[in-house]
Amino acid sequence: MASEQKQHPSPNHYDIVIVGAGPVGLMLSTCLARWGYKIKHIDNRPEPTATGRADGIQPRSLDLLRNMGLKSAIMAHKPARVYEVAFWDPPTSGGKGIARTGTWASCPDFIDARYPFTTLLHQGLIERAFLADLEKNNITVQRPWTITGFTSDEKADPEYPVSVELQHVDGTFKESVKAKYLFGGEGARSFVRDQLRIGITHKDPIAYVWGVMDGVVKTDFPDIKMKCTIHSEHGSIMVIPREDNMVRLYIQIASSTDPDFNPRKTATVEEVQASAKRILQPYSIEWERVEWYSVYPIGQGISDKYTLDHRVFLGGDACHTHSPKAGQGMNTAFLDALNLAWKIHAVEGGLAHKSILETYEPERKDVAETLLSFDNKYAKLFSQRPPSSNEVAAATAQKATAGAEENEFIKTFKESCSFTSGYGVAYKANQLNWSPEHPAQSHVIHPKSTALVPGRLFKNADVTRVVDANVVHLEQEIPLNGAFRLFVFAGKPSVTGQALKDLAAGLAKKNSFYSAFQRADIDKVSHHERHNPHSHFFTICSIFAAKRNEIEISRDLPALLARYKDNVYADDRWSRNFPDSKATAHAKMGLDEEKGGVVVVRPDGYTGIVVALEEGSATVDALNAYFGAFASKKLGETQAQL
Repeated sequence: MASEQKQHPSPNHYDIVIVGAGPVGLMLSTCLARWGYKIKHIDNRPEPTATGRADGIQPRSLDLLRNMGLKSAIMAHKPARVYEVAFWDPPTSGGKGIARTGTWASCPDFIDARYPFTTLLHQGLIERAFLADLEKNNITVQRPWTITGFTSDEKADPEYPVSVELQHVDGTFKESVKAKYLFGGEGARSFVRDQLRIGITHKDPIAYVWGVMDGVVKTDFPDIKMKCTIHSEHGSIMVIPREDNMVRLYIQIASSTDPDFNPRKTATVEEVQASAKRILQPYSIEWERVEWYSVYPIGQGISDKYTLDHRVFLGGDACHTHSPKAGQGMNTAFLDALNLAWKIHAVEGGLAHKSILETYEPERKDVAETLLSFDNKYAKLFSQRPPSSNEVAAATAQKATAGAEENEFIKTFKESCSFTSGYGVAYKANQLNWSPEHPAQSHVIHPKSTALVPGRLFKNADVTRVVDANVVHLEQEIPLNGAFRLFVFAGKPSVTGQALKDLAAGLAKKNSFYSAFQRADIDKVSHHERHNPHSHFFTICSIFAAKRNEIEISRDLPALLARYKDNVYADDRWSRNFPDSKATAHAKMGLDEEKGGVVVVRPDGYTGIVVALEEGSATVDALNAYFGAFASKKLGETQAQL
């Protein structure tokens, strides 16, 4: 994509200035750097995070990191993996000390996760994986620099409307740059947010002061290698296992409900250790070493706006703050950045009208609102009463007993597990997520049988790649490349042959969404190019409901689809969840195993629209109408009538 980017007027002109090199800034920078954008990235710290800070990677985020090719670098540090959460409370039979109430799965079976665990590793090691990737794309975070001012004026300069003033933290050097966009990802005390005069709305009047300590301990507490929430008459503590035999302890130091509450209250390492010892009685704990310690106040707050002009954006902790209980901060930041990155790419690459940038705030702010509401409920869930062992067992089961009504605790648990894993995130209807109110209207759109929901993640599925007989994860086959993913579920070749020919013919038409955004260098593209031989914005996969040895690519697919020969699959893997299905991937998507269908997945992995695969032009017409709702060009012969 870099070769097709416009040249900048001067060395001081950039596509984007990114302030802050925490998780949200690094994710945004990594995506845009890979897609060829010129980036000025600064951070006010002299070095990357050395110890401490965020540490939890949830299952959905691990999927994303794998899709980016960064998972292996992170897992090489041998992080802790949390499969279960243990709850400890005062003994129900009376007496002193604490007793295990029960355990439950961190990511239960009813969530279809590739990695049903939370990965725990300190933020600095996670940052290193991103920084190494940025170096491969010739991006270096400029340290220690800070932002001192900025203006945004599209009337004065429509192409580079943002003027940014930067300065070395010691004041010895200054720099003025121009940019198309500015991103504030510099945390809860965001300078960019303050300059925009965007307020923070606090969702809960209760504020907390927490102490957090990373270290190596010697203890006889039996669940020190598990995530634990512990309540005792001496206070509450959360235990988080970490890499290199370390453990993280979160200890609540003060609450605004305390008579003498002071949000600036602090405590020494020794005081927190003494408190932990009291809480863990009758078990003992001693510290061999303390790697990191911090005290900080926590309030549930959300930024009133994420942007004012869709040129200057906020993300991560600059937009939302909450307790550390559920380990959501870094994960939410990753998805803030990803959501914005692909939309900037679609606009600047010429695919989409800039109006899609208006979807960033409502999509991500709605998630943050849900997070804060959940965080409040999650905290209360822990503080009210310990769950009984029967409730724990019921909550962990994949399905409730037929006809039995679930109690509020079980409902809350299931909802929270889906959300905390990352798989429960759902974006509401807009031009990117089809609904009955979408401009695209056709009898082939959203077949009644489909199990896919626009605005929710595409489902996981195992398939066999035809060219090499490898069993692969379908949802991982297309890397995070900024392109929309077209999954053509091709059903049975004997049934869909003509429909596939009609689909390919429609895609080949000059005014189709697919051909309208053809690569400028298409004549120079290597025959080894797997994902983007025709367009930087679309990648195609074809999945037949047939055995691998029954599929002949050159016979069963038209030339346009056969060009993606490395992305052709046999839906022939049996699944215990669909024991009677001969084509599990089709069944999981709720698509007819003979007739198939077409699924459009957004570059960030969320379903955009599902369309039936029919003979004639209806399928392509519907796809043209969908993309036409936000494309920068007029698409399709029937666009005016749809």
